[in-house]
Amino acid sequence: MTDKLTVSVLGTGIMGAAMARNLARAGHGVRAWNRSRDKAEPLAEDGVTVADSPAEAVQGADVVLTMLYDGPAALDVIRQAAPALRPGVAWVQSTTAGIEAVGELADFAREHGLVFFDAPVLGTRQPAEAGQLLVLAAGPSQGRDAVKPVFDAVGARTVWTGEDGAAGSATRLKLVANSWVLATNNAAGEMLALAKALGVDPQSFFDAIAGGPLDMGYLRAKAGLILEDKLTPAAFSVSTAAKDARLIVEAGERNGVRLDMAAAGAERLARAEAQGHANEDMAAAYFASFDEESAG
Repeated sequence: MTDKLTVSVLGTGIMGAAMARNLARAGHGVRAWNRSRDKAEPLAEDGVTVADSPAEAVQGADVVLTMLYDGPAALDVIRQAAPALRPGVAWVQSTTAGIEAVGELADFAREHGLVFFDAPVLGTRQPAEAGQLLVLAAGPSQGRDAVKPVFDAVGARTVWTGEDGAAGSATRLKLVANSWVLATNNAAGEMLALAKALGVDPQSFFDAIAGGPLDMGYLRAKAGLILEDKLTPAAFSVSTAAKDARLIVEAGERNGVRLDMAAAGAERLARAEAQGHANEDMAAAYFASFDEESAG
């Protein structure tokens, strides 16, 4: 197989659209589909062919990449694509689907003769657009040459976690990493909410921790989105973060550990979503600290 591939991208939200653009810029032929076609249409300006259906998008593909909302969505879309999928095609499944769903997706791949790669990514809008994602991947060594050009186009680095995508080792690592990301995001919001309630200038907090072990670039970035009212466009939306938080809590429950902070964080994100912040950056979980009337 040559380094220039035909890649189908199913799902062109924040992450999928950026990945499709970077694949096209790397010289690959890219065919994309999205449930709402209008979100995929701008990709045509970057040389991406926009398809009307998943089956149309995967015709002639060397690699199929799915970047959808959750496991059920990924399974539904790949089923729609199935009539046009050739046995032996590599399926790079980058949706954060959860451990149980990965098994179901891998079963589908096995039934249809697809080479399955569990390949979630770490990063948000900016690193996605820059092709600087961290790819967490599990899949057979003998099939990795087929997907390496895809990972190189969308990511700065690939971390291989295992030989069997069905085991979900990459997804497990993604959930562990996201548990830290979401905890930090929620902590930043609560810190700012408490500062507001106590009449403390947030800058005095940042001055106090500057340069020390408590200082953190990610904390400053998320707090800055709130303080500067830059919650749109979202780097990672409240609704998607809420979904990932639920997957983290479920993973803990099914494996015998209590994740009290993750559970509370999931509730905060769900509350912010219910308040109308679903499509804003996940930093908007800040508003869950207030009654809607006093959230301003």
